[in-house]
Amino acid sequence: MSRGVFIHSWPGSYYINSDKRWENGTLSLSRTTLCFISNQTKENLASFSLSRIMEIKMESSSFIFSTLTVLEEGNAKHWFGSLKPNRVVVYNVLEHFWRERLLSPGSEAKGQPENRTSKGRDLISLVAGDQRRLEDTGTVLSHQGEQFDHMIQGLEKIDSDLGVADKLLSQLESTSWWPFGKIPWKIQQEAKAEDAALAAAAAYRGPDRSKVIASIPAVVSKGRDCDLKPGCLLVLVSSLEVRNTGCQLLHCFQRNEIDEIQVHSPYEITVRQRFIGKPDVCYRLLSAKMPEALSVLEMQYKKKVEFTSEYAAFKVSPASPSCVPEGSISCDGLSHRCQDTDIPMEVAAGGLSQLHVQVLQPTVSQAEAQELKQMLMQLKNLALEAETELERQDEALDVLTSSTDRATMHIEKHTCRMKRLL
Repeated sequence: MSRGVFIHSWPGSYYINSDKRWENGTLSLSRTTLCFISNQTKENLASFSLSRIMEIKMESSSFIFSTLTVLEEGNAKHWFGSLKPNRVVVYNVLEHFWRERLLSPGSEAKGQPENRTSKGRDLISLVAGDQRRLEDTGTVLSHQGEQFDHMIQGLEKIDSDLGVADKLLSQLESTSWWPFGKIPWKIQQEAKAEDAALAAAAAYRGPDRSKVIASIPAVVSKGRDCDLKPGCLLVLVSSLEVRNTGCQLLHCFQRNEIDEIQVHSPYEITVRQRFIGKPDVCYRLLSAKMPEALSVLEMQYKKKVEFTSEYAAFKVSPASPSCVPEGSISCDGLSHRCQDTDIPMEVAAGGLSQLHVQVLQPTVSQAEAQELKQMLMQLKNLALEAETELERQDEALDVLTSSTDRATMHIEKHTCRMKRLL
């Protein structure tokens, strides 16, 4: 990611300790750093890595002004004030990304460029082929499920027409000595038959779709980002659930109710459900682990995911080169560089002055491992969707069988009744 692209920015002021004054500017958060840029001079007044932060607190300056303080390694304390929309929102976002970074200390190494290995390429190619085949299978299953749905709708229409035919036949069969239409015991029998039909129709409600595909901590806001609070996002097979820190449900978006998922950045999305005649339901979610959920959302909501122009600005930039040249290994850092690598050593007969170290390349690089992880998550999502669709179609087949048998029985019964009337 380039230096000019930030996950989020807030206008505010920064206290310059050397000049004993406050400077207006913008506090910006990137994937790995936090910085403050002056509005007047465009100078970077403060910039430090999230991994160097020791503490984030909400304090008061001179016991009056509400401020946000960040304690850096080396006991360096940074004061930020007049933050908009308010310091609580800024605190919630900064603390979330800071804590998530503490929980994943190896994240810095993820952005480093690595050469692709032959084994990694083979694995990625194999998984990509399996993913394509599973996508084709899912498309066929979806088409088959739509056909089952159309057949069920046709049977429901037939059942409705048979109900009309039953009422007409009952009027023709009604006796002249009973002036109130149907005979009482026939009404009870028909009521029992209707209850049985309703129970069979209620059986087709689909399988249990409460399986959780992904769950990530997030900072949640309903509507605009002026009230961001800690919470979490649950991606289920049939819905999206937004919950608070106490795991209490804030809102549940059913899969067919979601109208739009806007992706502002790899770490920020907006989920919207539109209504006619009343305000839309819109939730904005910000999370350091959003890339893990985005791969699943792209598979589940292909036509509803929209990437904004802000997302296009996020590009992966190569990491800075290491201080030590790739071809040489220092004696002090030898043990650290060789902890996780098999290093065969050959010592010349002349002594220890000549030491040749050959570093074996890993079978799969870190970048390939991350790519494989994302692809396997997509495969898991596809497999869960295929399993859910198969379960739904099994139940649809049961409903089709029972509905067809019931319709056949009613047709035969009505045929016999019409023959008796002739």
